[in-house]
Formats: sequence, C-alpha cells, structure tokens
Amino acid sequence: MTESGNHGGSSNEETDSLALFIGLNNDISDYSSSTHNIIYQVDIAPTLALLFGVPIPKNNVGVLIAEIFGYLADDQQLKALELNSWQLLRLLQAQMPGLSCRNYLCDGFNDDQESKITKCSGSMGKMFCCLYTNAALLQNSWMSKEFSRSKSREDYSSAVTAYYEFLRTASEWLSRSATDKPVSLLTLGIAAMLMSCLILLSLLFNMCKEVYIRERYLFDLESAMQTWYLDETFVLGVILILIVSMVSSSMVEEEQYIWHFVASTLNLLLLRKAIQCPPCGGVQDLHTLSKEQNKISCFRLSSIFVVLVSGRILRGWHQGGVNWTNLPDISKWLEQAGTDNIKSIQLVSCLLLMTLSLYVLFLLGSNKKFVLVIGFSFLMSGLLVLQHVTKHQDGMYVSSSYSTTTLIQIIYATLGASTFGTVVALPWLVPFSISEMCSNQDLYMSTSAPNEVQNKSHMAKLRDSLYIIGWTYISCWCILQLLLQQTINSMPILLLLVQIFASMLYFSYSALHHKPWVEVAAFYFLGMAGHFALGNSNSLATIDVAGAFIGISSHSTVLSGILMFMITYASPMLFILSMVMYISVKETSYLPSPFSADSTQLLKIMLGFPCLVPLGLNSILLTAYTIILLLMRNHLFVWSVFSPKYIYVCTTTVCVYVGVSVVATTVTYTYLVLGFRRKMQGELSHQQ
Repeated sequence: MTESGNHGGSSNEETDSLALFIGLNNDISDYSSSTHNIIYQVDIAPTLALLFGVPIPKNNVGVLIAEIFGYLADDQQLKALELNSWQLLRLLQAQMPGLSCRNYLCDGFNDDQESKITKCSGSMGKMFCCLYTNAALLQNSWMSKEFSRSKSREDYSSAVTAYYEFLRTASEWLSRSATDKPVSLLTLGIAAMLMSCLILLSLLFNMCKEVYIRERYLFDLESAMQTWYLDETFVLGVILILIVSMVSSSMVEEEQYIWHFVASTLNLLLLRKAIQCPPCGGVQDLHTLSKEQNKISCFRLSSIFVVLVSGRILRGWHQGGVNWTNLPDISKWLEQAGTDNIKSIQLVSCLLLMTLSLYVLFLLGSNKKFVLVIGFSFLMSGLLVLQHVTKHQDGMYVSSSYSTTTLIQIIYATLGASTFGTVVALPWLVPFSISEMCSNQDLYMSTSAPNEVQNKSHMAKLRDSLYIIGWTYISCWCILQLLLQQTINSMPILLLLVQIFASMLYFSYSALHHKPWVEVAAFYFLGMAGHFALGNSNSLATIDVAGAFIGISSHSTVLSGILMFMITYASPMLFILSMVMYISVKETSYLPSPFSADSTQLLKIMLGFPCLVPLGLNSILLTAYTIILLLMRNHLFVWSVFSPKYIYVCTTTVCVYVGVSVVATTVTYTYLVLGFRRKMQGELSHQQ
C-alpha cells in the first residue's frame, strides 16, 4: 500500500512485502546476511510444496528459496533442486515442442564427469539443455564420491550453483513468455480502432453540419443553432467522465452509479429545457395557439417526469456492483416477502405490458386491418407468456418438463413470426392511394399540387410503417424478456417500456428544440442504465446462465450463447431497436423531398443520427478502454476487474452493431418497398 492509501497497483510500494519463515532448525544469525534478499511471489509455491513433501503446482514457474532448505542434508537439498528443475524442464518442453535433453545426458557416470561440463551457448533450447545437463552431471559427480562426499564442499557448491543457474534462466524465460505481449500487433490493433473511431466521428460531424445548414435555411434558426445548450455540453462531458472512470478499478466495479447518474441528470436537463422553451405553434389564432402550447407543454413535462420516476425505481431495484451488494434493495425486499408476491407482480407486469403495447399500437388507428392483425399477435404472445407463468413457473425457477419446453418454443415461434412477418409484409400491405390520402386530414397532409400530395403521402406512409414496425420490435422484445428474465425482473422490463414510450412522446413534441444527436444519446444512456438496473454488472458472476437454457430441448452451445446474450443485453438492444420508431415520430420537415433528392441522400439523413451516435459512443469507449487495459496490464486486478470489463465492452460492441444493422436494414427495406410501390402506382396512373 502506498503512503496515500492506494493499493492494487504495480508500484514498488504496492508489490513489496515481507516474507517471514518461522520454525526452521537453524540459528537466526546464519541468515542475518540474507534478510535483504528479494524473492518473487511465484517462488513461494515451490518452496512450500517441497517443505510439505507435495508436488509442485503444475504450471508454477518459481524457484525454491535457497535459505529455507539450509537445515536439510546436502543430498536432500540437491534432490529438492532436482525436483524443481524437472518441473521447469517439463514446462520448457511444453513451450518448445521437440525439445529433448536426452542427447546431452550419458547413460552412465564415471569419475571423469567434470570433464563433460561445457560452456552453454547457442539457441535457447540448446542453452537450457546444456544448463540442465551441467547441473545433473555435477550432482552425479558429487554423488559418486561416496566416501569423500563430506569433504568435497566445492563439488556440492558447484552443483547447487549450476542448478540455480538453470532454474533462474528457465524461470525468467517462462515468465516472459507468459506475460510478454506482441506490442507490434497491439499497436496495429489500437491504430485501427483509432482510425475507425475518427471515421465515425467525422461522419457524425458532417451529419450535424448538414442538418444545421438545412434547419438554418428552412427555419432561420442561425442564432439559436449557434448556441450550445447545457444538455449538449453535458453529453460531451459524459464521454470524458466515462473515459476517466475506466482508469479506476473501483469505478469499474461500481459502474452502475455512473450510468444512473448520467441518465437522470440528462433527463433533468431536458426537463429544465422543456420548462424554459415553450413549444412552437403553427396556429394563427392566439387563443387556440395558447391552448395548443399548454397542451404540448403538459405532455412534454409529464413525459419527462415519468422517465425520471421510472429511472429512480429502476435504480433501487437492484443494488448491483461488487462492494455494496449486501445493502437492501427492492428485489431483496420482494424475495423476503415470498414467491407469491413476486409472482403477483410478474402477472401484473405482463398484463400492463400487454395493455400498453396494444394502446400505443392503436394510437395509429384501430380501423386498419393490419393494425388489428399485429395487435392480435401481441395479444396471443402475451397470453401464452401468462399461461407459462401461471402454469409452469414455480417461484424463481422454471420447470424443465416436455410440456414447458414445447410451450416456450411455441412462444418463440409466435414472436418470431409476428416480428418477421410485420417487417417483411407491412410495407407491401399498407394502403397507398392518393385519393385516400387527400381525404385523410392528418398532420402529414396538405392540399396543394398532386406532386406535393404524392410526396406527403409517401412520407406519411413511411412514417406509419416505421411506427408500427418499430413498436413491433419493442413490444415483441419486451414480451420475450418477460419469458427469459428472472421473475424478479418483470417489473423493470415494464418500466423500461414505459421509459421508451414516454421518451418518444417527449421528443415527438419537442420539434427542433433538441439536437438529434442529444436525443439519440439520451436513449443510449437509458439503455445502459437499464442494463445495470436488471442486475447486471462488470463481473462475470452476474450473468444469468440458467435463463440461457429456457426452451431448449437438447444442449446447444450456440443457442444457449444467443439466449445468454439476449438476456444480458436486453436493455441496450431494446433502446437501439427503438430507433426505428424514433425515426417515425421525429420532425421531418428539414428532410429533402423525395422528388428533389435521391434515395441515398434521404436515407442518409434519416438514418444518420440513430445509427452513427450509438456507433460513435461505443467506438470511443471501446478504443479508450483498450488503451487503458494495455496500460493496466501489470495491475494487480487486471484479471479480476479489468479483463471481465473488457469482455463486456467487446460484447456491448457486438450488441450495438447488431442493433444498428437491424435498424438500418429495416428503414432501408421499408423505404425502398414504398418507393417501388409509388413508382408502380405512378406508371399505372399514366397508363390510365
């Protein structure tokens, strides 16, 4: 420990300690000259093993401490050195396939053993065999002098010196081979990460610049857009906070506090901004405008307040981390109250989640047939999960009977068919006619030229389709998590869904009051805070392994791994998938017209922030933590704290890339299908 109280590092103060051996049959004065000798921690294991007469640990690379064995007879000391040498020679042979020292040893020994001692040089393998052979020859030479052995101290000392020369050389080489890192490859990898990070950030910067130019041109917001608001500054500061916290092992262990603080603080800043900035109205009548503004302000304030309250409940649901898991939290109180209470909460959560899913879906209009079909699939999936909970789930555990497995597989198939069918079929089935759009008095329409009507129709149908597909992703994912997660996590899943809906409601009424990248970052922060709210941490011990076998009839490493990934990253994936719905509810007046811009330009602006912001944030954290891990490679907690955290960081990268790929593919497919249908409809109208 350092003088300031730090511990766990690699400084001399933190790695230097006292080794005291008591009970040896020697005069303490014999060792007065060796009290300042330095031994390595790996030397303790072979020393204790040989003192107790047990085998040296299989992969130990230590060298026995010479002073400890001074009370033994000379032949016993040489035998101990021989055993230690055999141990390291076996490890050398494992590291150097084909290494054999048999050619260096003679079958018999004679009085002229010392003449065979050679000076060792050449390759590492030859040098190790030479050193070991010299020590073995000197030992056998001393052993052969049976009657004059007590007088040949010089021969004995030579054998001991030769053994220690071999042991020290072999131990140092084995230690280096186990801890040396390929610096050139690591440097190349970090350079590639930095390049990828810079590319993503440059793309994001160009997107911000392009959107800023469009908004300034369309809305004359030059003065407002040049002002940096507190929420924007805070998001950039969060990145610095996260990078600095990665250096501390204690902050890595208790990372959940950072994400809960970040998510809550950003939402408080959004609440402050909602109070300060009244919504803009498009109504000329002052009385109507005032009523409309009050209504929108009420929606915005209520939404952000719901997000804050839900976040506070999620924060107290699981204590999380490593050092404070013994403190009380909501989940512990419920477990102490009994399994009946937990099951009741699970049933209520399922019912409320189904109700909210259907309500948000029918906000688009319950008179559309495809909405009714999708709602029916939600209802069927939710009822099947309720049946599983009431019939097959006993307290905290899931039975593994054949009927249970079959029911769960049916739920998997229902959710998969509902999601895939909605994504693939909806763009082809959504009504697409100009007459219908002209008669519809929704907010997307205007009564101007036919080209403008077609343009509005196309954008309205695109937004309707993405709204339904996005909410299908969200609802089906939440229903699936009710099945996979521990029963105690059913209420947090519902609260995460409430946070998403409230955030969508808030940002849909915010118009251009927030930068798009701030809004997407807010979703990302909520997703990471929810990740820890479900009981996860940076320790591998908190991974829910039991849930990875739900619904699997026979062992499959791949399927179990996929389910484990889905359980662990339920919250981050949920908030990334919600980007499909976010695109549908956001202000699109600054988007280029489909008639004045090609598909690539329009898709780039629609997908830019929802895809680039998660990728950019993750790339910064991945690159920073890789550099930090390289710097911390000699830290005492590198294997217990920093390495598991790096596994989580890499897996989070997989989660982000999978989620972003799904979002980009979905939006692109929907846009292209609707564009193709509009083109075909135009050709038919010209023919008529």
